[in-house]
Amino acid sequence: MDHSSPPLPPLDALRAFEAAARLGSFSAAAGSLNITHGAVSRQVAKLEHWLGEKLFDRQARGVALTPHGQRLHQRTSEAFALIADSSDRWLERRGAAIVRLTSIPSVSSLWLMPRLKAFEEANPPLRIEFVIEHRNSDLEAEGIDLAIRCGRGALPGRHSVRLFEEYCYPVASPLLATGIVDGPPERLLAHPLVHDSDTSGWRAWFAAQGIDYRPRPQDRRFEDYNLVLDAAAHGLGLALARPPLAGEALGTGRLVPVDARTVLNPVAYWLDRPQGRLRPMAAELARRIMAAAHLDEATAQAFLKM
Repeated sequence: MDHSSPPLPPLDALRAFEAAARLGSFSAAAGSLNITHGAVSRQVAKLEHWLGEKLFDRQARGVALTPHGQRLHQRTSEAFALIADSSDRWLERRGAAIVRLTSIPSVSSLWLMPRLKAFEEANPPLRIEFVIEHRNSDLEAEGIDLAIRCGRGALPGRHSVRLFEEYCYPVASPLLATGIVDGPPERLLAHPLVHDSDTSGWRAWFAAQGIDYRPRPQDRRFEDYNLVLDAAAHGLGLALARPPLAGEALGTGRLVPVDARTVLNPVAYWLDRPQGRLRPMAAELARRIMAAAHLDEATAQAFLKM
């Protein structure tokens, strides 16, 4: 089966044709596109050759569309209008008070979203545009002001500060937790364990208890931590509470502790920025994020002045 795309006419020629058809002359099209009259003529000739149809009748005071040209102009006008409409809806509004922040989904929904209103409405007000993704993007090349990520240290090409660490402990839904009594840590292995794509948290927790844990067929893996919490809340297994991300689930009673022993998660959360000076509103958002993470003033100032 042939999955190749159908051949398209040359797009630069279509653009020149549409301008000439809309404005009624090659000279006006040339002025609109900031190219020469000859360039418009060559592009139209290229399109006519590609289509095998004459598109314009040349007249003393401009050009007139042929019937073939009229049909093509209707279609190209609709296509360009659709593209312009889509571009307008997706175009990001930029300005001094707009800050672009990238983060992984779990941090965005579990830590940033409950604080978003306060971050935006403090004085001076600002607007945050989220870029949600797992990859470590090129911040400067992609116009990102700040990034919050989960990792094991600073990344090259960025300035980084550790926002917070996590002391993890096992939790379960209230119904499942009623059947789990106090006892040795290995008792938890009688139940499925829920984790995200990184099992280092569970491995670290069991290692602190002298147990070599390896994922088993009955354990459940979900791509992001917010899904881990949902799965545990629905009784699909035990999860590790990772404060402060798990704060709401614990505070509302959706999840409850089943073992008091804690372990420091091998990964931490980092605030990153591109090298170079931050824009004023990006620096202001960085201050608010660091204050919410309870970083001391000296650490925050050092990050802003790197």
